[in-house]
Amino acid sequence: MSILKTLAVAVVATASIAVCNPVLAQDKAGWPKTLTLGTASVGGTYFIYGQVWATLVGEKIGTPINTQQTQGPNQNIILVQQKNIDLGMTTMGVALQAWEGKGWAKEKYSDIRALFPMYDTPFHFVALKRSGIKSVKDLNGKNVGVGPKAGTPGTYFPIMFDALGIKATIRNGQASDMSSQVADGLLDSFAFAAGLPIAAFSELEATNEVTFFGFTDDEIKKLQAAAPELSETVIPKATYKTMTQDDKTVGVYNFAIAHKDLPASLTYEIVKAIHANHGELVKGHAAAKETLPENVSKNTFLPFHAGAARYYKEAGVNIPEKLLAN
Repeated sequence: MSILKTLAVAVVATASIAVCNPVLAQDKAGWPKTLTLGTASVGGTYFIYGQVWATLVGEKIGTPINTQQTQGPNQNIILVQQKNIDLGMTTMGVALQAWEGKGWAKEKYSDIRALFPMYDTPFHFVALKRSGIKSVKDLNGKNVGVGPKAGTPGTYFPIMFDALGIKATIRNGQASDMSSQVADGLLDSFAFAAGLPIAAFSELEATNEVTFFGFTDDEIKKLQAAAPELSETVIPKATYKTMTQDDKTVGVYNFAIAHKDLPASLTYEIVKAIHANHGELVKGHAAAKETLPENVSKNTFLPFHAGAARYYKEAGVNIPEKLLAN
């Protein structure tokens, strides 16, 4: 082969590599060879959404991202803080308690950093129609599944029931197990919080006649007095096939997080890949329609990782000065 042909082949090969993996090798200096993302229980949105963005971003940045099933936001924060995982997902109410060392957190988790907004997490309920349960007040004296103990619903529903004077027996477990136990009559209701639609709710609806419900206006006022980080939201009736009306409820926003010691060049590329490939993300899970740069405003207390802050600055998205410290 002539020198010119050899050079031509080399140029084509280099161009092909650049197309497949746009992050140049010199920009990846100091990056881990692989990354681990903490998700949550099977049947919940974190489990599916996490797999989607881990696969998508891993391919775009050329660094594999493995997922690790966890109990949810609380445990993800602990694991990221301890550097047992590189990336995690959390609701901002849980993260606020961790940042301040209050509530479930017995210490301050000061090494976690925000990456990008994911979606709103509304709290809502499902029960079999034959149970006659149609509202939160009907749960008094009932057995209610709330998912893993260290997840957002596992953290908040006990607080909510206390605030509303509901004396329910709370059960913890995997989201997919909770819906099966409702179908089998072992639980009276499944109360959960995740991006919509919740897979475990859809699975239960597919084989049973069910009733979905949220909170009344009066209940929402009491909940916000007990936990001001909760915001009013609505679950549209089109979320599930048999929903006949919109359900009022409360919710908290979700963010992806990372340890502050991850290279800024890495977190920059992660956030860039998320927003540059939004359409693919939505195809993976409908909740990703809310994964938009402007929703960084949903975070009012947790500093953004330096790489994430750089991306949003370049994108013209304003981040308050107090959230820029690394």
